[in-house]
Amino acid sequence: MLEEFKKFLIKGDMVDMAVGFVFGAAFATVVKSLVSNIIMPPVGMLMGGVDFSQLFFALDGKEYASMEALDKAGAPAIKYGLFINDIISFVILGFVMFMLIRAYNKLKDAPDADPTEKACTECAMEIPVAAKKCGYCGEIQ
Repeated sequence: MLEEFKKFLIKGDMVDMAVGFVFGAAFATVVKSLVSNIIMPPVGMLMGGVDFSQLFFALDGKEYASMEALDKAGAPAIKYGLFINDIISFVILGFVMFMLIRAYNKLKDAPDADPTEKACTECAMEIPVAAKKCGYCGEIQ
């Protein structure tokens, strides 16, 4: 069983998947930083300077001046502002990922230059596109 487990771990697919997870985690950190530090501040400014992270509803019925005061008191609260921030971040992150994947797919699927050969309709051999007659079977194109 140990030998089988060793083979499973050493398989190329498993190593590739592990590298993908590590790279994915690092990439997620960069994208999260992009969203939090670059995209969210202008979004907050455009929305009238609202800082969603400070919106909460204290469940103990008391008033708290800030999230820090709430946390310091250890009071239970519904921190709906943080949830709104996370939703906005998720949508922006999804859009950024969509744009990156879209650009990647365009690069990956870039069409090649115009073909220089075509298949003969009679013998299926490759002949130049400009050929009027197949050099293999003599069929007129």
